[in-house]
Amino acid sequence: MIYRNMNISDHEAVMALWQTSKGISLRDADSCQSTEKYLARNPGLSFVAQDETGIVGTLMAGHDGRRGYIQHLAVAPELRGKGVSDKLVELCLDALKGQGIVKSHVHVLDANEPGRAFWSNRGWTHRAEIEMYSFINGKNQNT
Repeated sequence: MIYRNMNISDHEAVMALWQTSKGISLRDADSCQSTEKYLARNPGLSFVAQDETGIVGTLMAGHDGRRGYIQHLAVAPELRGKGVSDKLVELCLDALKGQGIVKSHVHVLDANEPGRAFWSNRGWTHRAEIEMYSFINGKNQNT
């Protein structure tokens, strides 16, 4: 298994993995153009796992200068439970720490029970006292 930084040339393969991953909600913000902006704004924080078949794992991350934000952790079903996710998270948290970010958050859809279990089983704290509100400043409601 090779672990490396995600780059925009990975977008098609990454999208194919995300589209088959339960618990990942894709929006217009996952377009090639938006992903390219995200990777440029957050260099060295997003990773892929690659084997002889292609990209089999992904994790994207960024930060606001104070807190890290992890998105789209996905691993091909046949490789789940083999440490791929743990390695991607380790790489990401180390990269964030290298930029001075020691506290990170991950948003997990309420219906994504495997995702919720994954993060809980690794010591991440569920924050029941926080509610998220969103606002779309435009006409496209799928952003």
